[in-house]
Amino acid sequence: MSQTAAAGRPADPEQLAWFHGLPAADTRGLLLACCAAEPWAGRLLAGRPYPTVAALLRESDEAVASLTVPELADALAGHPRIGEQVPAGREPAGSRPAGWSGQEQSGMATADAPTRQAIAELNAAYEARFGHIYLVCATGRTAAELLVLLQARLGHGDAAEWRTVRSELQQINRIRLRKLLAGAA
Repeated sequence: MSQTAAAGRPADPEQLAWFHGLPAADTRGLLLACCAAEPWAGRLLAGRPYPTVAALLRESDEAVASLTVPELADALAGHPRIGEQVPAGREPAGSRPAGWSGQEQSGMATADAPTRQAIAELNAAYEARFGHIYLVCATGRTAAELLVLLQARLGHGDAAEWRTVRSELQQINRIRLRKLLAGAA
């Protein structure tokens, strides 16, 4: 499938049929590659078949909205830090998440050394402040934009930050589900 299909064109009916036709165990594994929160994957699996891709994406958003804080923490475990390279041989099972994260964080590829250093330092400060990684939908954002967002989010209170994490995770999951349906690795 072309990059255009993965990036935003709606999945065609055959792609949705493919998703519905997979054995439950295979589907669960693919969903967990999109988002490491087991309740999210279980809810999307239980909701099959979906009449449209939009219905699948809505269910994904609702499933993220219903995650508890510990379940959100599980979801964060499936994401590398912004700017962090996943060392060869340390990718999660099935290379989709590592490949997707690399694509999603492509704006970091042109970051200069001071920006990379600032992001690394603020990642550490964020983790010390909130107790989890800084999750942001990096797709289409430059390193400078990611740095500004990180700086701003350090000023959030805990409740506001968890709301932001949910929103960012919803965006990431939508992108990854579209890639999954389009067959993009």
